[in-house]
Amino acid sequence: MAFDPGFLDELRARTPIAAVIGRRTKLSRSGRNWKACCPFHGEKTPSFYVYDDHFHCFGCGVHGDVISFVMQSEGRSFPEAVEQLANEAGLDMPRQDPRQEARAQEARSLGDVLEAVQAVYRQALYQPGGRQALAYLRRRGLSDATIERFGLGWAGEGRGALLEALRGQDIGAEQLVQAGLMRVDERGAPRGELFFSRVMFPIRDRRGRLISFGGRTLGDAQPKYVNGPETALFSKRRALYNLDLARAALRDPAQKLIVVEGYMDVIALAQAGFEAAVAPLGTAMGAEQLELLWREASHPILCLDGDAAGARAALRVAELAMPLLTHERSLNFCRLDPKDDPDSLIRREGPQAMQRVLDGASSLAEELFQLMMAGVQQDVPEQRAALKKRLEAAAALIADKDLASEYRRALMERFFASSRRGGRNGGARSGAAKPPVRSAAIDTGALERLRLLTVLVLRSPALLPEIEDQFGRLDLPSPLDEIRDTVLDWFAELPSEEGLTAEACLEALEQQGLGDEARSLLHNGLVPASQAERNGLFSLEPIQQWWHFFGLVNFPAFVREVEQDMQAALANPSLQGLPEALVVRLRTLDRLRRGEENDDED
Repeated sequence: MAFDPGFLDELRARTPIAAVIGRRTKLSRSGRNWKACCPFHGEKTPSFYVYDDHFHCFGCGVHGDVISFVMQSEGRSFPEAVEQLANEAGLDMPRQDPRQEARAQEARSLGDVLEAVQAVYRQALYQPGGRQALAYLRRRGLSDATIERFGLGWAGEGRGALLEALRGQDIGAEQLVQAGLMRVDERGAPRGELFFSRVMFPIRDRRGRLISFGGRTLGDAQPKYVNGPETALFSKRRALYNLDLARAALRDPAQKLIVVEGYMDVIALAQAGFEAAVAPLGTAMGAEQLELLWREASHPILCLDGDAAGARAALRVAELAMPLLTHERSLNFCRLDPKDDPDSLIRREGPQAMQRVLDGASSLAEELFQLMMAGVQQDVPEQRAALKKRLEAAAALIADKDLASEYRRALMERFFASSRRGGRNGGARSGAAKPPVRSAAIDTGALERLRLLTVLVLRSPALLPEIEDQFGRLDLPSPLDEIRDTVLDWFAELPSEEGLTAEACLEALEQQGLGDEARSLLHNGLVPASQAERNGLFSLEPIQQWWHFFGLVNFPAFVREVEQDMQAALANPSLQGLPEALVVRLRTLDRLRRGEENDDED
C-alpha cells in the first residue's frame, strides 16, 4: 500500500522518536539529543544516538526514522509499523486507494515543478528586468551571499512570463495550477500566474524540500505579501518559513530558536548571526506550528512587534500554548519598541541591540500576566476580580495538574505583588499601594499585627472568600509570605468552601514543608496589645478582628477602599441595602476612627 507523503510526514511529526525508542531501551541525555546502548547489537558503551527525527548507531551502522525503528525492533512490515504508530498518535489510517500511488507520484512531480520555477525566479533577479528588485534587496542590507543562501528571486512583469520561461521544460499550465502558481477561473481553467512583479521567497519544509513561494511587491500594491495557496505539498498551518535552515543552525548550542513575523525579519536575523529564526506564513500561529517549534527547542523565543497588534498576537499565542505545555516545553517572549521590527533594529543599532532584546526575554507566565494586566485599573474592584478570574482560568487550561498548580501560583504571586507595588502596570491609577501606616505608634506594632492577621486565617480559613484579595496584597516578611502564598494556593484548588477547615489548611502547609512555622504561629496564639484587649476586641467575630488589624496595618488604603466600595454600592440601583461584607468593614472603620486618639499604646 502506498501512503501519501503528507500523511507520513504528519505521522512522524506527531510521534516523538525518543519516546518510541525509550520504550525499548534506556535513553540518557547527550546535549540536545539522546544516547543509549544499541538495542540491535550488544555493547557496553553507548554508541546509539537518537536525534529529533532519526537514530544512528556508530557501532553497527543501523540508521532510520521512527517508522523504520518499529520495523526493525518489532519485525513489522512498513504498513504494519505505520498502522501501529498511527493508532498511537490518534491518526486515522488513509483508506487504500488504487489512485494513491498516482497521487504520490504527482506530489513528487510537483516538487520538480517548483524547483524548475525557482530556477527561473533566481535567474530573473539578475537579468535587466530584475534590476529594481535586486537593488531593493541590497538597500535592505542583504549581501549577495545572503540573497543566494535564501534563494531569493524575481517574478517578472506580466502574467505569462513564467509559463513562457518553462515552455522548453515540458511544464504546462495545469501543473502550475496544481503547484499553486496559477489562478483558475470559475470553470477551473487556468487564467493567469499568481505571482508577478514581486520579490520571491522560496518556502521549504523542515527537510529542505521546496513546497511553495511567497512574494513581496515593490510598490504600493496590496497585499504587500502574498503566499501560495494550499496544495498537495503546502499547508500554511503546518509550515514555518526557514525551518530547515533553523534546524541546522540549532546544532550550535549558542543559537536560540526565534519566531518573528516576516520573511525579511528572518533573513536579517540570519545575516546578523541569529540563524535559527523562523516565521509563520501569513497566518496566526497555530497549534501545529507550536508543535513544530517544540520539536526543535524546548523554549523557543517569540519576538513580536511592540504595538497593539503585537500584544494581541502574543496573548493569542500564550493562551493557545497553555493546554499544550509540559514540564519540558514552554515559550519565552521578547517585545520590541512599537517603532521597530528585528530588521530595522539590526540595521540601525547592530546585532548587539538585538541580542539585548533576546537576553531580556520573559517567561510565558510573566508575559501572560502583563498582557492580561493591560488596561486593568487596580483601584476598581470589579476589574481586579475579573483579572483574577482570567488568570486562574488560564492556569486551569494546563492539562498537567502539578504544572497547572505551579502556573496558578506564579500568576497569583504576580497578581498580588502588582497591588503591593501600587499597580504600576497595565494603566492602573493609584491602586492599592504597599501598605502605608497612620503613625509611628502604629508602625511599632506592625509586625505583630501581620502575624495576627496570618494566625486568624490559619484558625479560621472560612475568612478567605471575603479577605483573599487584601490578604494577598499584604507586604509580609518571611516566612509569613510563604505561608500566605501556600494558603491561597490551597484555597484556590478546593472544590468547595466546605473544605475550609483549620485542619485541612495545616495539612496543606505540612505538604509544602511549612508545618513547623505554622504550628509555631498558632502556638503563640493571638497575643494582642493590651489596649486592644481592654477594648474587648477579641470578643468580636474573627472577620471583625481581621479587618480591625488590617485597618491598623494599612489605615489610609483601608479608608480609601471602604469609601470607594461604599460609593460603588450606593451607585448600584440593583442592590437592596449594603452587602454584609461592606457593613462589617464600615463598622470596623468607625471603630478605628473612634479609637484613633486613644490607641498610642495599641
